[in-house]
Amino acid sequence: MSEENNKVQLKVRDNGSILVTGDVELVDAEGNPFETKPKFSLCRCGASKNKPFCDGSHKEIGFQDQIRAK
Repeated sequence: MSEENNKVQLKVRDNGSILVTGDVELVDAEGNPFETKPKFSLCRCGASKNKPFCDGSHKEIGFQDQIRAK
């Protein structure tokens, strides 16, 4: 397996979540691991009832943000 395939990617989606792919461990402030899948989405709008994960609430509240790298 090449290093490219092991690379973690965080993709900031337009008007939505942050999509996380790759071999990554997500932990809380005390270092306790969250149960995750190989691909998961993190909340960016603050309205999710399943934080830190996205539950689609951004669609209901009309969250809008389209970040572009400079």
